[in-house]
Amino acid sequence: MSSAATAPLITGIGITAPTGLGAGRHWESVLAGKSGIARISHFDPSGYPVRFAGEVDAFETAGKVPGRVAKETDRWTHLALVAADEALADAGADPAAFPEYGMAVVTSSSSGGTAFGQHEMENLYLHDSGWVSAYQSIAWFYAATSGQISIRHGMRGSSGVLCCEQAGGLDALAQARRLLRDGAALVVSGGTDASLCPYGLTAQLSTGLLSTVADPYRAYLPFDAAACGFLPGEGGAILTLEDPRDAAARGHRGGYAQVLGHAAGFDPVPGTGRPPALRRTIERALTDAGLAPRDIDAVFADAAGVPELDAIEARALGEVFRPYGVPVTAPKVLTGRLYGGGAPLDVATAAISLREQVLPHTPAPITPDPAHRLDLVRDEPRRIALGAVLVLARGHGGFNSALVLGRWT
Repeated sequence: MSSAATAPLITGIGITAPTGLGAGRHWESVLAGKSGIARISHFDPSGYPVRFAGEVDAFETAGKVPGRVAKETDRWTHLALVAADEALADAGADPAAFPEYGMAVVTSSSSGGTAFGQHEMENLYLHDSGWVSAYQSIAWFYAATSGQISIRHGMRGSSGVLCCEQAGGLDALAQARRLLRDGAALVVSGGTDASLCPYGLTAQLSTGLLSTVADPYRAYLPFDAAACGFLPGEGGAILTLEDPRDAAARGHRGGYAQVLGHAAGFDPVPGTGRPPALRRTIERALTDAGLAPRDIDAVFADAAGVPELDAIEARALGEVFRPYGVPVTAPKVLTGRLYGGGAPLDVATAAISLREQVLPHTPAPITPDPAHRLDLVRDEPRRIALGAVLVLARGHGGFNSALVLGRWT
């Protein structure tokens, strides 16, 4: 548990998401309920059961990512590099002013460089091994984004990657908190994903959790009685985190929110009779933050859109906060689930919410299943006092993660 004086402060936010490039545009889209869901354009999805996704529109690497780096890396890394630049600028943090071994990078990853990998596999199958790029091994690699951010900005401190699917974004921020406790002066964290290619979509279809509904407005309806899966997406968010005392010492007077607590769990093997881990994970995160359930003013839900997973989440929230006991929102219906980038984007949205004192709504035609007994924020944002919020994320295979953010004053 960190005291308010030392709990890591989110000093900068960079966003490359279907809701817009940049934190400002993303926030405008969230408040307006402007969806980034559309028919997949990166390839012809006609032969696939899923044809809609959240794509990052009008994203160009020219002038933003060095040409050589762009050729050697995948789109998911390009998205993160641009978001990292924005986060550092937002924080007013010039890497040249920090000790090179005092800056760390820790990101989340789920799919890795699938589009780059598919292209190289096509070269192999259609031609021979001589056509395969030497950069295949690093462009695909889960740690490629962490490595490229650290190289670009001369960040030589402890760096790494968390591979826990959707939950990894929260776990990466928890690792950032540990690094700050161990003496890091600045940590760049968060994550992106970009697995909208035939190879990537086919891999996602294997889970059986994607929605195949042909109407993009009704394909992803978490907590609805008609919930039938979720839509995929690309993009995410990169954040800068600092000890608030260090940020103040360098003259930074802004900031969004503080990371107060975190916990991670893993669901038991099906058939063992043991309950899912989400409730225990929430409770441990609150304990880590030194807060009681009554101290949480809102929850940014994992919102899987899969009936059995929605029921597990709703039950856990009811057991911890009482039925209808806390406002719940899921702005991710505007983007789809972004895997390695999804939870960091939720954290960025939650952090802006704490600063602006506005809770975004869940802009989808959802009729909440009464069995869930949730106070789901719909129709329009709520202007309520936000002191602390809970962000939840779960990953396919059993990953659970919970992060508590507090308002920075």
